[in-house]
Amino acid sequence: MLETHEHYMKLAIEEAAMAARAEEVPVGAVLIDESGNVLARDRNRVISLCDPTAHAEMLVLRKAAEILGNYRLLNMVLYVTVEPCVMCMGAVIHARVSTVVFGAMDPRWGAAGSLYNFAENAGLNHKPEIISGISGDECRNLIQSFFREKRNGA
Repeated sequence: MLETHEHYMKLAIEEAAMAARAEEVPVGAVLIDESGNVLARDRNRVISLCDPTAHAEMLVLRKAAEILGNYRLLNMVLYVTVEPCVMCMGAVIHARVSTVVFGAMDPRWGAAGSLYNFAENAGLNHKPEIISGISGDECRNLIQSFFREKRNGA
């Protein structure tokens, strides 16, 4: 049985909180299959892995592709605490993920409706469904408090 969007987002929020404790930008992601099984979950690890592509979304896509032995992640749903950036939305489209569910909008980098909307680009061959605002306040508060503390030197 599939759980609610909030259930899976809670798992992504747990990952984001772990990222914050590790001094990484607090973004978490979870990828589920069509039966609701969690295939992969991870968080931003850009700093710890010294890898500019180590966004939470990229890491779960890589893990799931390895598990399945296929880069096409058909009928999968990606849950992420913050709207995916251009790089991550490009990977989502290449992987053929069916749905992206996210919490907080990202007006600086977002490519799923804020700054850009790759899912509606007529020139691309795959258009994932986008669902935004799931646990949005909690996701937004997590990332805003992280950057507030950074600015205040905490």
